[in-house]
Amino acid sequence: MINLKNKTAIIVGASKGIGKEISLNLAKNGCTKIFIISRNLDALNKVKTEILKDYKLDIHCYKLDISNPLEVENIFSQILLNADTIDILINNAGITKDNLIMRMPIEDWNDIINTNLSGYFYCCKYISKKMIKQKFGRIINISSIIGINGNAGQTNYSSSKSGIIGLTKSLSKELGRRNITVNAIAPGFINSDMTKDLTVVNKNEYLNDISLNRFGEAEDVANLVSFLASDNASYITGQVINIDGGIN
Repeated sequence: MINLKNKTAIIVGASKGIGKEISLNLAKNGCTKIFIISRNLDALNKVKTEILKDYKLDIHCYKLDISNPLEVENIFSQILLNADTIDILINNAGITKDNLIMRMPIEDWNDIINTNLSGYFYCCKYISKKMIKQKFGRIINISSIIGINGNAGQTNYSSSKSGIIGLTKSLSKELGRRNITVNAIAPGFINSDMTKDLTVVNKNEYLNDISLNRFGEAEDVANLVSFLASDNASYITGQVINIDGGIN
């Protein structure tokens, strides 16, 4: 059984899909205070309402564009004023702007790297001091199987998700002696906004490469996040855990 009682968590990219499910799962497993973050404040408030229907805990919503380091520093400073401890940081925010490299605008490269990679760096940077001081923490970065295998038309996205893996492994070595674990999760094809627009032909092609012959659910990722955030995973750090149904 996963026990996150009395834990405080920050979930970045919590307004929908995997991030929303992570927030619900952390609440279900006992977190008593969570800070949920997204660029879409209206969607965050809906997530908050949904969580409070079933669970009693303290929830705060913050609008934030994590590609802006000054905004990240400001919001995280506000969060730290409202929390005695920050036990868990989940970095989940991400965007896509797919194109072949010869047609990819430079702006699309920069936007993806700034959000998907630099944004994670900022969030880790501005929470690490707190975790070091309290000598405890769980940082979980959501990468992607695309960051490991690559994918045509996604050089920007793949590079950002691969960079998250390097960030995770290096940060785990910096923070391990302070009882802070840092791990990454690399989801495969998960039923979400990013997969709902795939054509039937494309879906069938991808399914043929998945041993379990189905796409995963956001809850599959959320269950793994809660495990890594718990004491059950206290000796796991610097790892990249694929959750992809067995992609060939």
